[in-house]
Amino acid sequence: MTNFSTIELEQDAQGVVTLWLNRPDKNNAFNALMIAELSEALAQVSSDARARLLLLRGRGKHFSAGADLTWMQASVDLGYQDNLADARKLSDLLHTLHTLPLPTLAVVNGAAFAGALGLVSCCDMAIGAEDSLFSLSEVRLGLAPAVISPYVAQAIGARATRRYTLTADRFDAQRARELGLLAELYPEPALDSAAVQWATTLLKNGPAAMRASKALLLRVGEGPITEALRRATEQVIAELRSGEEGQEGIKAFLEKRTPNWLGANA
Repeated sequence: MTNFSTIELEQDAQGVVTLWLNRPDKNNAFNALMIAELSEALAQVSSDARARLLLLRGRGKHFSAGADLTWMQASVDLGYQDNLADARKLSDLLHTLHTLPLPTLAVVNGAAFAGALGLVSCCDMAIGAEDSLFSLSEVRLGLAPAVISPYVAQAIGARATRRYTLTADRFDAQRARELGLLAELYPEPALDSAAVQWATTLLKNGPAAMRASKALLLRVGEGPITEALRRATEQVIAELRSGEEGQEGIKAFLEKRTPNWLGANA
């Protein structure tokens, strides 16, 4: 895999990919380089047929403090078009993470502020340490959580997004769980083992089935149930039932054995 400066990309033999934000001395605050490297890493993962699951994590004490102050200071000297180009790069990164073909799990330790909360919201699932902390702090700087707002609103709801955007109040892990941002909380020392447990659970499922389910749910969204959508859902289940993985899964269930994607020793 590519050697990066601000992130690390690891993959184990089972296809679990861990994408680490790796600027612990800067609390994993992201800048233009990190955004570019994250985009490149996600492109690699997306095209890798061996990848079955992505874990998004932060090295050090914090998941991410949001935008790097030096990078933000540089934006003061940029005109509208240059700032628009910067915003589009972040927007493209968020869209890529949100629509990544395989399941994604954010594992949050410490702070996840501003844009980092957007990264968490883009993942399919998130777990966190009991002392993790969250904030949409942009208005304190005269800014707005603009490009992350669609994903945050989907993750915690429109009303809560308005509240935390307009007040910039911090909220703790328990509140994040109540809002649906975090699925489960763990003591910080148990976070690594919890991530392994979640990965183990997800690996029990058919790889193609998880990819197909994610693509379908992205299409379903929260919109109206149209005839076109109904036809699409019919096609998905028909393709899975008649496909190699679906056939194997059904046979394994009926024959009371493990399916072949779990391996002979599962």
